[in-house]
Amino acid sequence: MIAIIGLLIIAVGSMGQSSSYVPINKIKEWSWENFWLTQGIFAWLIFPFLGALLSISLPEMLEVYRVNSSATFQSIGFGVLWGIGGLTFGLSMRYLGVALGQSVALGTTAALGTLIPAMLTGDLFTTKGLILLLAVAVTLVGITLVGFAGSLRSKNMTEEEKKKAIKDFALKKGLLIALLSGIMSACFNLGLNAGLPIREAVVSGGASDLFAQNPVTLLVTMGGFITNLIYCLYMNYKNKTGGEIRHSSKQVLINNLLFCALAGLLWYSQFFGLGMGQSFFEPDSVMMAFSWSILMSLNVVFSNVWGIILKEWVGAGKKAITFLVLGMIILIISLIIPNLF
Repeated sequence: MIAIIGLLIIAVGSMGQSSSYVPINKIKEWSWENFWLTQGIFAWLIFPFLGALLSISLPEMLEVYRVNSSATFQSIGFGVLWGIGGLTFGLSMRYLGVALGQSVALGTTAALGTLIPAMLTGDLFTTKGLILLLAVAVTLVGITLVGFAGSLRSKNMTEEEKKKAIKDFALKKGLLIALLSGIMSACFNLGLNAGLPIREAVVSGGASDLFAQNPVTLLVTMGGFITNLIYCLYMNYKNKTGGEIRHSSKQVLINNLLFCALAGLLWYSQFFGLGMGQSFFEPDSVMMAFSWSILMSLNVVFSNVWGIILKEWVGAGKKAITFLVLGMIILIISLIIPNLF
């Protein structure tokens, strides 16, 4: 019963993440690199920092990082790699839309982000590992069906309908970018696992289990920010958009900052919710190991709900919608598999 509370908390955070790309549509006049970096400042620095302060004071947090320097640098390092995934994740939305782009990217990261830690700990081929494999397999079936629905949608839509729903629609390019994003995004969970000594130190210092993971999340997102900062500054130089924000009108600046902040808050809510939700699971349980995949599955479900709301599936055809719904149902079923054994 307690695990259900954890699932609900993760679901709320997932709903936030899946909604985070909606405010971006309200950004005016800014190039991609400028609004992406601006929302990233909120999503990867400001809100994770505030979240970390809920568990521990700044001087104490710095001391924990210093004492656990190896775990600190590993988490940041995995964050840098995850940053590549986060960067290309935004591009996958651009070329495939919210529904298909998130489905492919999150499906890949769900599998790798869940199974690699189990392999590293030697748990993959134990009873616990086999249950984990089954749950991940069901998750991938659901995500595959959602992806297949996306391919059917592409075949059934006219070029005009594709461009109307997704301005820069490009299936092959989008799929390659989404796969790369999924592979590199799995490094986020590897970063969280690398930071376990930090989490344990924070709990030993008296922090609540609800917020104990937040200082680790901050390290991973900091690493991701470094990657995105470098790329966005390069794009500023290439496209000569460096002064774009500075020359924005007051109205545009306020509008864009508010929507970037909202997008950043919604995006961060998934990992804030993940840390809180995990505190309701047994430390070495299958649910704990599967929690990363749970978050990704829910992200796929909610992102496709938004895809429907944003009319990305208009003209897709009855068959495509049938596979979409079936895939989403299977993803929801996958969430309860660890509780059946």
